[in-house]
Amino acid sequence: MTAAGKCRDRSQAVAWGLGILGTFLLMAVLVGALYRYALPEPIAAARAKERYQFLADQKAAEAKALTEYAWQDQTKEIVRLPIQRAIELTLQEWQNPTAARTNLIARVEKAAAVAPPPPAAPNPYE
Repeated sequence: MTAAGKCRDRSQAVAWGLGILGTFLLMAVLVGALYRYALPEPIAAARAKERYQFLADQKAAEAKALTEYAWQDQTKEIVRLPIQRAIELTLQEWQNPTAARTNLIARVEKAAAVAPPPPAAPNPYE
């Protein structure tokens, strides 16, 4: 091989190398631009504070519902109990499973009872 042939092969290899390197650099720039374009906007401080306040209010309401007595449905006489008291009552009641089952079925039927339909309007032509 002549000196001109080696030089030509070397310049061709350098051209290929620069082409591949340029392609990788172009892809890196495109990926960086797409990453910045697709990145969601940061949450504003006011919105973040609002979310934390909502979360704190929600947790306080859940804690209150789990630890305090309250009416669930006063018309059907259904009361919400704290969890610990409900466990104690359940353990006490289920000492006699037959009576507890009968009582449970009666309470479910009472809680799920459908209200009677309203009276039909009188016909004005009668």
